[in-house]
Amino acid sequence: MKKLFQSPIITSILDTDAYKLHMQQAVFHYYKKVSVVAELQCRKQEILKKYIYAIQYQINLMKDISLTKEEYFYLNNFPYFKKDYLNWLRKFRFDPSQVLIYSNSNDNLRIRISGYWYKVILWEVPLLSMVSELIHKDQNSDLKIKEKAIRQLYLDMENLFYIAKKQSIDLKYFRIVDFGTRRRFSKSIHFHIVKELKKSFPYFFGTSNYYLAKELHISPFGTQSHEWFQAHQQIASKLSESQKEALKIWLNEYPKELGVAITDCITMNAFLKDFDISLAKKYIGLRHDSGDPVKWAEKAIDHYIHFRINPTEKTLVFSDNLNFQQSLSLYKRFHKKINLIFGIGTKLTCNIPGVNPLNIVIKLTECNGKPVAKISDSPEKMICKDPKFFKRLIRIFNLF
Repeated sequence: MKKLFQSPIITSILDTDAYKLHMQQAVFHYYKKVSVVAELQCRKQEILKKYIYAIQYQINLMKDISLTKEEYFYLNNFPYFKKDYLNWLRKFRFDPSQVLIYSNSNDNLRIRISGYWYKVILWEVPLLSMVSELIHKDQNSDLKIKEKAIRQLYLDMENLFYIAKKQSIDLKYFRIVDFGTRRRFSKSIHFHIVKELKKSFPYFFGTSNYYLAKELHISPFGTQSHEWFQAHQQIASKLSESQKEALKIWLNEYPKELGVAITDCITMNAFLKDFDISLAKKYIGLRHDSGDPVKWAEKAIDHYIHFRINPTEKTLVFSDNLNFQQSLSLYKRFHKKINLIFGIGTKLTCNIPGVNPLNIVIKLTECNGKPVAKISDSPEKMICKDPKFFKRLIRIFNLF
């Protein structure tokens, strides 16, 4: 364990999911007075108590990270980033006092992040990737781990090409994006996987990680995360209007870019009731993150057809625990009906024989001192600490 303390794992603000920066800018412009609480959720209970001090040490190292001049000018190349936000981001520093680490009565690792939303929003992704790397490196001492990871990547690519050829699937419009920052084996493995994809996989579309996008000269890609909709449950004037308000404010911030909406904060069915013709026309697409992906895609396509919107002018982004083979199966079924992007995460960046990826997330649990929830289309992904609020959501959105 001692060697885990020696050098910082996170060294750049850009080593995060793109949507965190996109959301931070929107929060910076609209919700500076909003406070939130986010907490670590271990979907598979593992005893991680022994890593508390290593994690705390790494968190303390992060206080010295700042946006470099080179990184500032890199972000300035994207038209959707505003000058006032980027100038503020240059002054931004991580505040370790916002993060509380402890273990509960069952010796499970707990992490609680609290503070103003626009300041604490950047903690989630580096914390998850840091925890993942600390634990994986402690539990896996194989010196050939990089070679195993790359070998597995090429096996997966070869299998995809074999199936596509055997089934006569035209891959012309097949596109995958790296979504693997949060639960990667390590920063180094992540870098090499994305580098190999750029070199050898013709259908590689980009990465959700701005640092890798910059270093490897590839396109960054990001949508929204659930926390945008969760926070609006307590920001909106009416809970029943929270999804619509979240969607509209996003368009105010990004009227021409970044127009992919995540759909499952309060289930796909509830989302579609709020996703009216005006919003359906303005957003370029939707992102799937829970539930049956085939049924979800069929609902999305039917929704566009109902509004007489041509689905081939829209995009569906799949991102729920995908691998190459599942992506190919969905592509085969839907690529002639609508544009598709496949965001592959853990099964790209921690897909190594003998390694068991962590199933950890950090989600909002409070906004302005009141509860928020993520109900999802997969029961195991539901997050709500307040049973009364959960019942209220079910009643207002007519769920189940």
